[in-house]
Amino acid sequence: MRFSEVIITAAAVSTAAAFDLAALKDSLSSLIPRSLPNITLIPRKDGGKGNCPAIWTTVSSDLTAMFLSGGQCNDDARAAIRAAFHDCGTWNKAQGSTGGCDGSLVLADEAGTRDENNGLQDISAKLLALATKRSVGVADLLQFAGAHAIVTCPGGPQVTTYVGRTDSSTPAPNGLLPDVHASADSLYALFLDKGFDDVDLAALLGAHSTSKQVRFFVNESLAGEPQDSTPGIWDVKYYSETTSPKPGSFVFPSDSGLAAHAVVGKQFKGFVNNQGKWTGKFADAMTRMSLLGVPGGKNNLIDCTKALPKATNLNKRMRAASLFKSRH
Repeated sequence: MRFSEVIITAAAVSTAAAFDLAALKDSLSSLIPRSLPNITLIPRKDGGKGNCPAIWTTVSSDLTAMFLSGGQCNDDARAAIRAAFHDCGTWNKAQGSTGGCDGSLVLADEAGTRDENNGLQDISAKLLALATKRSVGVADLLQFAGAHAIVTCPGGPQVTTYVGRTDSSTPAPNGLLPDVHASADSLYALFLDKGFDDVDLAALLGAHSTSKQVRFFVNESLAGEPQDSTPGIWDVKYYSETTSPKPGSFVFPSDSGLAAHAVVGKQFKGFVNNQGKWTGKFADAMTRMSLLGVPGGKNNLIDCTKALPKATNLNKRMRAASLFKSRH
């Protein structure tokens, strides 16, 4: 074929293609769907249920007034932290998506009828009254109040906090809360059955940094003694002072045993003088604690963490406080 014939042939093909553009357009259009298929979206951080209801900001203000005294967390705050644990801590793996954080501590009057909950009667009544006043769930308020109390303490972390649980007045099973006289091995096994490992258990114990021994616990004659020398502050003195107690501080037998435990004790000692490590591990474990027994976990709940007060840097708070101390 001569070169001139190639040019003529190519031109002919190009011309033919130009006349077929309309047919090509129709052909391609048939391949494009008239409507998009259903698409599964990645769930939002709030669980897909929307933004945190504004009422929780109001509740947060109520709790600040209840929990803060003289720049530190008070007895109501420490009771609220304990109440959050005791509502959820009755859960174990056998219960699946039932029990746990369901408000039964208050709604089934477990606070008033079970020895392990002695000392929680007053805070339970206060939180029930607040839940009624603000028309919020009791199960949610127990966890929100616990998280609020933690961050109210100087140095306390902001724990990721959800609402949307279903309240229940069905009593939780007996015998699933830790006993201050139990052996370290049995306590470790108890927490493993709740989904917490040695790091989690050692971190959760640190909540005793702001705890006081009430007369119902161990020694009635020493009622009110704190478990470290700074009960109004969220710090790590609890860890060093559990192994080397200071005068005026009370150590639970269970805490002493776990601090010396072959597995948990290693993690316990790792939090001594390590505020940053502890608060991070505690906040993670506490968030998971607050979801025990909740069907679907956080996916069916609403993230209300932003309704809590902001976390404060412990060192900055203490330096600021020292500026106002009397020089006389």
